[in-house]
Amino acid sequence: MLIVILCAVVNYARNEGRVVLLSTTVTETATSNNQPVSNNSVKETNTAVLNPVQNDEWKTVRMRVTAYCPCPKCCGKSSDGITACNHKIQDGETFAAADQKYPFGTEMIIPGYNDGSPVEVLDRGGAIYGNRLDVYFDSHQQALDWGVRYLDVKIRTR
Repeated sequence: MLIVILCAVVNYARNEGRVVLLSTTVTETATSNNQPVSNNSVKETNTAVLNPVQNDEWKTVRMRVTAYCPCPKCCGKSSDGITACNHKIQDGETFAAADQKYPFGTEMIIPGYNDGSPVEVLDRGGAIYGNRLDVYFDSHQQALDWGVRYLDVKIRTR
């Protein structure tokens, strides 16, 4: 009688508050007549170590997306061309203002904005909370033309 026993050893590490699978080891042992086998019959296989950066995922969140520009009508006293994270705005840039639950640098894909390429959260706003975003445009007219849109925004989670 041949009995095959599979044992799995899983190694985990903490990465920024998350548990990340680093590797697994599978040990296969054959026994007969319920007798232990010698060490030379043990077969071990290691899987590749996973890179935590490859574990980034995109989640989709339904959001109310409005637009703004650096003018006093849109920004009030904060119309100095500097975002909440001290980023100096350059002509032609694309980025978003989001709630504090999205840290600066969070990447988002906003349909209809920046040709579908990811943009970073670089600003905050007084009316921007919860599932609301403000996308940046260079001119007030572009911001007005955007209007108010309810979109499925992809957000990169790490």
